[in-house]
Amino acid sequence: MKRPLNAFRSNAKLAKITWGELSKIELCSLKNLTEKYNLSVVAGDLQFLECRWYVTHSGLLGIAQRNRCAGMRTVVDKALSDPASSRWVFKATVYKSPRSRGFVGYGDADPSNVSSLVPGAEMRVDASRAVNRALRKAYGIGVCSVEELGWAPRSNGSGSSDQHKVSANGNSGYQNTQPRLRDRLCLLIRQHQLDAGLVKAYAADYCGTTTLREASREQVEAFINDLALRATKDRDGLICQLNSYSKSQEVNS
Repeated sequence: MKRPLNAFRSNAKLAKITWGELSKIELCSLKNLTEKYNLSVVAGDLQFLECRWYVTHSGLLGIAQRNRCAGMRTVVDKALSDPASSRWVFKATVYKSPRSRGFVGYGDADPSNVSSLVPGAEMRVDASRAVNRALRKAYGIGVCSVEELGWAPRSNGSGSSDQHKVSANGNSGYQNTQPRLRDRLCLLIRQHQLDAGLVKAYAADYCGTTTLREASREQVEAFINDLALRATKDRDGLICQLNSYSKSQEVNS
């Protein structure tokens, strides 16, 4: 079912606030993604990087849920994985219906293609990559997912089992249909070439906490929205403010 026209307008408005002016081709692509897959920018279903649209893990799970996906299964390929070097290869199978033979996707992750911001998360990243590829194949989605990029942040959850079958509502482990705020923050940092350490210090100050981990989800979400707006509208001013935290760190040290 297609989203109403005002859904596209809402997506386009927020996209312009977050990423700046978009070309007609980019807006056409956004309209197609909005109407065909019922994706939402505000929900974190889409990301815009280097003039291209990318779907997120939560966006793909939403598509699966709306299409009443019967379930998913992920299995570690032990022959190709090497836990000692943090290299993992997963096989994911998506079942569109109870009688479906399944759509298969593979993912791989190791320290060389996982963000340095999340060391030790290779297994969880790989599980999401495998599921994303299987979902894109199952539902004919030609847009690459953010998590499949070499620098993609990790997904939520433990992802500790070798084999895990889940329903499309995303209630298990690393499956989560809610927008991942950590992912959005990491993407903003990379997109606008910001210093991650200074952004975290600014975030803690913004939220009124000692560290960012102590902040509530609502506080972090408000910070990310404000950061996205400032980075787009006044990046020089934002950089200047971030640098003030560098001076504070030097004084404290």
